Amino acid sequence: MAETVFAPWDDPTAEPIIRFRNVTKRFGTFVAIDDLTLDIYPQEFFALLGPSGCGKTTMMRMLAGFENPTEGSIELAGKDIAGVPANKRAVNMMFQSYALFPHLSIWDNIAFGLRRETSDKAAISARVEEMLKLTRLEKLARRKPHQISGGQRQRVALARSLAKAPKLLLLDEPLGALDAKLREATQFELMDIQEKTGTTFVIVTHDQEEAMTVASRIAVMDEGRIMQVATPDRIYEAPASVYVADFIGDVNILAGTVTATGADTYALTWKDGAAPVTAVSEATFTDGQQAHLAVRPEKVAIHTTKPEDVDNLLKGKVLDIAYLGNLSTYHVELPGGQIIKAQTANTRRLSRRSITWEDPVWVGWTKTAGVLLDT
Repeated sequence: MAETVFAPWDDPTAEPIIRFRNVTKRFGTFVAIDDLTLDIYPQEFFALLGPSGCGKTTMMRMLAGFENPTEGSIELAGKDIAGVPANKRAVNMMFQSYALFPHLSIWDNIAFGLRRETSDKAAISARVEEMLKLTRLEKLARRKPHQISGGQRQRVALARSLAKAPKLLLLDEPLGALDAKLREATQFELMDIQEKTGTTFVIVTHDQEEAMTVASRIAVMDEGRIMQVATPDRIYEAPASVYVADFIGDVNILAGTVTATGADTYALTWKDGAAPVTAVSEATFTDGQQAHLAVRPEKVAIHTTKPEDVDNLLKGKVLDIAYLGNLSTYHVELPGGQIIKAQTANTRRLSRRSITWEDPVWVGWTKTAGVLLDT
């Protein structure tokens, strides 16, 4: 039996759990959120991604109840939440600092919110034990926060946030304090816990790799607006604009004017005297229109001798080499000064480089490798 793909955003009958409708948020004359409309669905792991000051934290604070929209409405599970105080919303927030009580044990930290809602000790105990098991903290229940590691504290904060079974959990840069290896392991733990609980997670992050790893969909933001909302693979492979292409991952961008050369095929004149490059695009462009071709470095091949039958081939010299262990990125300078990055996987042990600095090389890519963008 084929596995059903989780994609409620493609189902016109699916009801979102969160609806932003024409939301604007101003602080004085500063517009933090600019006429924003967005749907987030139940059981999504949704990422708000963007640089500092793009409005992602303001969106989260409005969901949490710390701010209200200046204009527009925000609905949670079909109800307008404007004016509903933070403690009356079925929403919990996990802060970057984790905000654990240092004098309480891990067990009591997780129980804290439950004790404020019920005096049923058996129910509290059962729920805390369930959360300890979910986050694999059973053996640490009697310790204090300072007696456990950063990654374990992160799991305590998560257990405490989930204890009251919120409809929505907001995570504000939750992995920012962890080292790279622990962060990677914790990303997969977060995904596992989110899947087991079925809680809708909304994560705020400026770390594109983190968003690409954990999220079902990503909203890329800039200056209070959403530039694109899509699944990680679509954001990477089919960015809607130069901004999104440039923000997510590494990219080569050639700017110029296009001319149609066939069905869905265009020639981009990117430099006087240089041969145009060819691109395939489902989007329609008019002759002479300004456009940008975005090509990911891993889709650019590098050659020491001129290859035959390559759609797009440019000659240059190696300016820089970034060796990243599993990958090498070659920065190739073209005669006009433009830099093209080509990436190769280091599948064999590096005993002697076949390509080194100042070497003359050819870089090439297929006509379907790039994305032609009008903005």
